[in-house]
Amino acid sequence: MNNSAYLATGQMIALMESVSRIKVKTHGQESLPQGSIIFVVNHFTRIETLLLPYHIYTHTHVPVWSLADYSLFEGSLSSLLLKVGAVSTRNPDRDRLIVKSLLTGEANWIIFPEGHMVKNKETVTRSSIFGLHRIRPRSAHTGAANLALRTEFYRKRLKHLLTENPAEAERLQNMFEIEDLEPVLAGKTWIVPINLTYYPLRARENVLSTLADRFAHNISDRLREELLTEGTMFFEGVDIDIRFGQGISVSESLTSPRITQDMLSLRQINFDDQLSSLPAMRQEATKLMHRFMSDIYNMTTVNHDHLFASLLRALPFDTISEEDFRRRVFLLTDLVPEKATVLCHQSLEFGQVALLTDDRYHKYRDFLELARETGVVSCEKGILHRNAASLSAVSELHRIRIKNPLGVAANEVQSLSCLKRRVRLMAWLPEMLVRHRAVDVLQRQADHQFEADYTRYHHPEDTKERHIGAPLLLKGTSRQLGVVLVHGFLAAPREVRELADYLHGKGYWVYCVRLRGHGTSPEDLATRKGSDWIESVDLGYALMSAICTRVVIGGFSFGGGLVLDAAARISSLAGVFAVSPPFRLQDVSSRFAPAVSTWNKVMDIIHLNGAAKEYFDITPERPLINYARVPVAALAELEYFMKDLEPRLADVTIPTLIVQAYGDPVVDHEGTALLFNRIGSAHKKYVPFDFSRHGILAGEGSQKVHVEIAAFIDTL
Repeated sequence: MNNSAYLATGQMIALMESVSRIKVKTHGQESLPQGSIIFVVNHFTRIETLLLPYHIYTHTHVPVWSLADYSLFEGSLSSLLLKVGAVSTRNPDRDRLIVKSLLTGEANWIIFPEGHMVKNKETVTRSSIFGLHRIRPRSAHTGAANLALRTEFYRKRLKHLLTENPAEAERLQNMFEIEDLEPVLAGKTWIVPINLTYYPLRARENVLSTLADRFAHNISDRLREELLTEGTMFFEGVDIDIRFGQGISVSESLTSPRITQDMLSLRQINFDDQLSSLPAMRQEATKLMHRFMSDIYNMTTVNHDHLFASLLRALPFDTISEEDFRRRVFLLTDLVPEKATVLCHQSLEFGQVALLTDDRYHKYRDFLELARETGVVSCEKGILHRNAASLSAVSELHRIRIKNPLGVAANEVQSLSCLKRRVRLMAWLPEMLVRHRAVDVLQRQADHQFEADYTRYHHPEDTKERHIGAPLLLKGTSRQLGVVLVHGFLAAPREVRELADYLHGKGYWVYCVRLRGHGTSPEDLATRKGSDWIESVDLGYALMSAICTRVVIGGFSFGGGLVLDAAARISSLAGVFAVSPPFRLQDVSSRFAPAVSTWNKVMDIIHLNGAAKEYFDITPERPLINYARVPVAALAELEYFMKDLEPRLADVTIPTLIVQAYGDPVVDHEGTALLFNRIGSAHKKYVPFDFSRHGILAGEGSQKVHVEIAAFIDTL
C-alpha cells in the first residue's frame, strides 16, 4: 500500500464529509486496545468502506485497510478503493497480506463478516394462526475470526521457534517478508466489533446515480444500487453512529491441546498447509464469530426508523389509524431511553411530543415517505394499510437496502430482546389502553418538569406557591370535545383558572398548560426559548387529544399568540380562541416597565444583546401570580416568536375567536385587530369588550368573556 496516497485520500474523504450533509458520531473509542486489530463491522453500503478507515485512523493513528467485495472494484471507482486500502475478496494473496500486516503492526483491518451488504439477521418462520414472525439468528462468516486466530498462531509460533528452531523461525520471517521481528513479538491480536447505524434511511434517486449514468455506462447493477443509497446520504444528509465494542483478545482462543501442538511444533509448516488442528481452529473461530456478532447487533443505535418499522411489522392487523400508530411510537420513545441496555440516537432524547402534533422534526413524514416508496404501506384518509409481505424477512438479499430498508430496520430490533418485547406489547395493546397510557405519560412528563424546575429555580422572593404554577387537568363529563388553556407571559396556570372552572362546569375536559419557565422564578424563564413554550403547548394538545375526540385550544395574552401558532401547525384542531393576544412586541405598552424611558432602554437592550440575562422590575397586575421581574432574554425570545408567527397567521384556517378589551393598558387593541385581519380562517370572529384592564378572564365582568368563549366552543 502507498501510505502517502492513503493519507491523502483520507484527507480527501474528510473534506467530502465536511462539505456533505453527513454527520458522523463515534462512541467507545476510548476503550480501543493497543495492538493489531481486526475491526468487524456490520455492512450497509460501500460508503463505510470509504469513511470508516479514516475515522478509525483518527483514533488509532495506524493505517486501516479493508476487505471489500470484488464486484465493487468494477469501473473507475476501483482506484479510489485501492487508495483507501481496500483489498478485493478475490485477491489471491489477501489472507497472507492480512496476517503479515497484522503481525508487523503495519496496518489494522476492517472485515465485514455479514459478507454482502446488509443481510437479514434472521430466518423467518410463520405462525399459521396469528401470522407472527418468529426469528432466529442467521450465521455470519467466520473469516475475520480465522484470520485473527492465524495471526496470533504465527505470532506465538515465531516467538517459540526463535529459541527452539531458529532456522524455521527465519524461514517464516522470510515467508511473511518481515524485516523486524520486535513489533511481531511485542504485539497482540484483537478483534474489535463495530456497529454502524444510519439515520434516516433513504431510498430515492440522487445526484451520484445520475452522474454514473452519464459518465460510466458500464457500471454494474450492484454498483448502481450502492450509488442510490450513498448519493442520497451525501446530498440529503444522514447521521452515522459508529460504536466501538470491547476488544476481544484472540490469544485466549488458542489454548486447546490440538492447536497448541501444531503451534509449538518444530516441523516446517507452510501458510496453506492442512493442519490437524484445523477443526479445532474452526470451532474456536465459530465461537468468536458468535461473540462478536452478538456484540455488533447489541450495539445498534436505536432511532425512530427502528421503532416505526418494528412496530409496523408487529401489528396484529394490516390497518391502523395514523393517529393511533404515531401514539404507539410515542409511547415507545418514552420507554426506550430508560433502558440502559438500549443505545439510542440523540433524536430520541428530545421533542417526542411533536410525533403527536405537527411532526415538525419530520420523523413520521420521512418514515411514511419511504414506506410508501418501497410498497410497505399505503395511506388513505388517515388510515395506514400495511403490506405485511413487504416487511417480512427474506433469505438472501444483498439488495435489501434498496428494496426493503424498513425490513432491515425492523430486523435490527430483533436482537434487542428488551425492546423487542416492548414493541410486541405496544403492537397488541388495545387502542383505549394506548390512549390511557399516553395521558399518563404526558401528565407525568408535565408534572416532572414542573417539580424539577420548581426545585431547581426556587427563589424566596419570586417563587409562588406550588398550586399557582402546577399544570391542571379538570375531568369532564363527555369525551367528545376538550379544551386546552394557555396562560400569558410572566404568569402561570392559575391565571386561567376562572375560565377553566367555568368551562369545566359546562361538562368539558379542561387542561391548563404550564409554559416552561413560568410558575417558578424569573431565573428559570431567562433560560427558556420559544421552542420550549411550543413544546409545552403541544404537550397539552397531545394529552387532551388522547382523552377527547376533538380539541379546542385557547390562550390569554402571549398565550394567545402561542395557540395561534399551534393552530397554524396542527391541522386536527377543532378551533382556537385568543384573548388579548399581542401582534408585535411594539404593541405591548410601557405598562411593563415603571416608566417609558425604562421601557425604551429595555427595547434597546433586546436589539443590542437579546441573550443577556438581565432583569427589570415591573408592577404586575396580579402579584400573587405574575413575576415582578422580567428577564430581558425572555422578552427577546417573545419578540422573535411573534415575528416568526406574523407571516404564518394566514395558515390558521380553523374556526377562530379573538377577544380584546378596548381599554387594555398592556396590549394595543389596534394591533390585535390587525392580527385578526391577518388570520386566514373563513370562520373567524372578533369580539371587543369595553374593559380598562388587561386581565379580563378574571375579576368584574369576566363572566361575559367566559360566556362568549363557551358560546364559540358550543358552535364546534
